[in-house]
Amino acid sequence: MKTPQTSSGATGAGATSDQVIVSSFGGKLWDEFSPNLLTLSVTIESDDGITDTREFRTGMREFKADGTQFAINGRKTFIRGTLDCCIYPKTGHPPTDVAEWKRIIGVAKAHGLNLIRFHLWCPPEAAFVAADELGFYFHVEASSWANQSTTIGDGKPVDKWIYEETDRILKYYGNHPSFILMPYGNEPGGKNHKAYLAKWVDHYKALDSRRLWTSGAGWPELPENQWHNVPGPRIQSWGGGLKSRINAKPPETTTDYRDYISKRNVPVVSHEIGQWCVYPNFDEIKKYTGYLKPKNFEIFRDRLAEHGMLDQARDFLLASGKLQTLCYKEDIESALRTPGMGGFELLDLHDFPGQGTALVGVLDPFWEEKGYVTPKEYSRFCNSTVPLARLAKRVFTTDETLEATLEVARYNPTMKDAEITWKLVGDDGRVAASGKGNVSIDLKAVPAPARYKLVASFVGFENDWDVWVYPPTVDTQPTAGVKIVEELTADATGKILLLVPPSRVKNAAKDKVVMGFSSIFWNTAWTHRQPPTTLGILCDPKHPALADFPTDFHSNWQWWYLITQAAPMILDDLPQTFRPTVQVIDDWFTARKLGLVFEANIGKAKVVVCSIALDDSNPVARQFRASLLRYMTGEKFTPTPTLEPSAVEKLFAQRGLP
Repeated sequence: MKTPQTSSGATGAGATSDQVIVSSFGGKLWDEFSPNLLTLSVTIESDDGITDTREFRTGMREFKADGTQFAINGRKTFIRGTLDCCIYPKTGHPPTDVAEWKRIIGVAKAHGLNLIRFHLWCPPEAAFVAADELGFYFHVEASSWANQSTTIGDGKPVDKWIYEETDRILKYYGNHPSFILMPYGNEPGGKNHKAYLAKWVDHYKALDSRRLWTSGAGWPELPENQWHNVPGPRIQSWGGGLKSRINAKPPETTTDYRDYISKRNVPVVSHEIGQWCVYPNFDEIKKYTGYLKPKNFEIFRDRLAEHGMLDQARDFLLASGKLQTLCYKEDIESALRTPGMGGFELLDLHDFPGQGTALVGVLDPFWEEKGYVTPKEYSRFCNSTVPLARLAKRVFTTDETLEATLEVARYNPTMKDAEITWKLVGDDGRVAASGKGNVSIDLKAVPAPARYKLVASFVGFENDWDVWVYPPTVDTQPTAGVKIVEELTADATGKILLLVPPSRVKNAAKDKVVMGFSSIFWNTAWTHRQPPTTLGILCDPKHPALADFPTDFHSNWQWWYLITQAAPMILDDLPQTFRPTVQVIDDWFTARKLGLVFEANIGKAKVVVCSIALDDSNPVARQFRASLLRYMTGEKFTPTPTLEPSAVEKLFAQRGLP
């Protein structure tokens, strides 16, 4: 048999190095910014003149580790990934046409991502073709999650199968330039799994240098790994709950993972960051026209209806979605501002319907938007180029100076050098200050109380951070006609602000409410009600009670200072039509009516009930208290609901009792 010949306008036969091959094909390399593809033709001719020719497309690229970061074609890059857990509700199987994969990849790219991790599986040929053409990266796994139900390294059939499956994946898809990363699979278990995976990594490193190899997604960190895919560098670990940074530490944008990265000598991609939940989108039910039916959503919808709040479903979705996006923004920016980090992989850009219903995506399972964040908005903080600000805090008073260090996470080779610019913009659109380089703003002339956006710009890329400015002092004492009490007596009259200590708010006997600032992590069913069990707040920013307290209709960072010293009241026993002024969005499994502030006529008194500790400990609490008091002294304080004193008394424990 004669020697096979390879051609693409110039012969590549005999080439023995990447440099020679690239040169022979015109020097056009493949990456996410320039997905240059080549059509190669291979012809085999037998001695009797019979020939067989095959053509295939590929791209020339070099993907390597450069210290603790990745480099493609000699240039450092940063992995911005999400997962695909083979969620295709209409068909039950992934698409096999290139057009649909181009749609999916296009959606991911529009959100600023450059990689999909195929959690426990390998996609079909059409996916690789689409990724090659669009300039997109893949992390592929053998279909194994050897943990609990089985283990690896213990001589079971799965040990042999993983090698066979990896070989099959490489045989059929190994030449695709989009295929850059591979572990054995997900989160392995077994007493011998480390030894088994060390040999597996060594074997495939020697066999295939076209991509980088690691032991497993999640763990373990082994000396043999060419990169680590681990959960260490992320805001909240499994079980972190109220002790996680986002719940336990006042809001800031300075934290990064440099200490973690500095102890490693290969790139680190943070494993499954995010997992922040949003309320179910019941409008999604009609999309399930295939084999899978949304019975879970129907149950959640009916439960909400039973509690008299179905009319609020859309508001719950939008408000919790804004909080979810806020959580993801800080998660992603923490990774981007970490020197030397290799990247992150989200869990997830779209929802995961399994494991108790994990509504962790800003997109639904169909890779479609839900209505609270657009790809353009998302890609401001998730992209190849992202302006970043290091703020020690987000809440200021007018006797302070707002300072921030500005940086740029920059992985786009086409970007030119430029100076970063900034401006401080009020909600009315007026620019309070502007400049270049790092930020230093004397706030004494800045109107307060107000919310501002610190907007940073770099060569067409923008990002922003909400900050709040309050007066250094504000009158928090009641004026004539308003009384502040901690307990309502039967003979109470007039205007009363009932400030109930959070410790006296009654909780549920079962499935207790535990509020934190963040959204729910993964879901409460699968995590055994790991706190928080709520999805942020919902309010009307135009309500006169909030006139002196700048707020959105949803949780934002200033609410951290209130939520961390509050307890939500369970209002299920009040009339179904009753709505609190500041509502807390409950977990969709329990769907209780929760509130932090409500108003009503109670006996002979006009009462505002608040279960937030509104002391002078921070400017946010001071301002909130002042806003409530000013509202109560004005003509607009005219509560319409009427409640029996006994109904209100049931919300709280008696003094000295739990």
